[in-house]
Amino acid sequence: MDDKSERLKTNEEIIEELTKDLESSCIKENDNYTTSKDDIQKSKNGNLSNDCNERIKRNSDDDNWETKCKGDANHEKDNMDEEILKEREQNLSEEEKESLKAEAEKYKNEGNDLFKREEYLEAISVYTQAIQTCPLAYSKERSILYANRAAAKLKCLDRESAISDCTKAIELNPSYVKVYARRARLYEETEKLDEALEDYKKILTFDPGHTDANYAVRRLPPLIHERNEKLKAEMLGKLKDLGNMVLKPFGLSTNNFELQKDPNSGGYSVKFHQNPR
Repeated sequence: MDDKSERLKTNEEIIEELTKDLESSCIKENDNYTTSKDDIQKSKNGNLSNDCNERIKRNSDDDNWETKCKGDANHEKDNMDEEILKEREQNLSEEEKESLKAEAEKYKNEGNDLFKREEYLEAISVYTQAIQTCPLAYSKERSILYANRAAAKLKCLDRESAISDCTKAIELNPSYVKVYARRARLYEETEKLDEALEDYKKILTFDPGHTDANYAVRRLPPLIHERNEKLKAEMLGKLKDLGNMVLKPFGLSTNNFELQKDPNSGGYSVKFHQNPR
């Protein structure tokens, strides 16, 4: 008992040593996204637009884009706080919003060119600038930007973040069939077969003749059933191992017990065998 307590104490010390700087680093990271009292005052004075734009630009000019795009990394910097955008737009005229929309369109076209040249990391960054520039009022345009960024993330094999962008695009445009199809494919690639099937079914409500969706709704159910049966077998195997461990001191095993299904009620009863075969 004393040895175990000593080892536990040592582990705690090690964990504390490894994580001692975590809280302070998190606070520093969060400071970049906090709206201060000065921001509120600037809003009252009508000067928030430029300040918000500066913070938006600072969020997108992060030096860690390349490392964040490798594998299934989570792009923290590309998730713009929409509250900041709302604050910015409170003081914008319709002409200014149209100007920002046109600027976002230029970013989108630049991102599309980068995508065609297979410069996917740069495309993600430019699409993010477009998202951070385009006013919230233009839902359809923002939906397209999220969809384009998801396509670039997919090329970077950043599947989870791409799914997140697809979901945002669908929230902004619930009938975006192309994005449902993209997200369904991503769900399959991440072994989320149930979610993929639901997306394919949704596609058919908009386009009953969709070839891939029609094929998927026939192809996926057997795969889901096979997966579920495999998981069931693994679970039963673990339960059997646990049962054998409990019964072993009594000279018994799970083989001494047989489940018998009642054909009338559908219920089960347990039959004991003293000497199982």
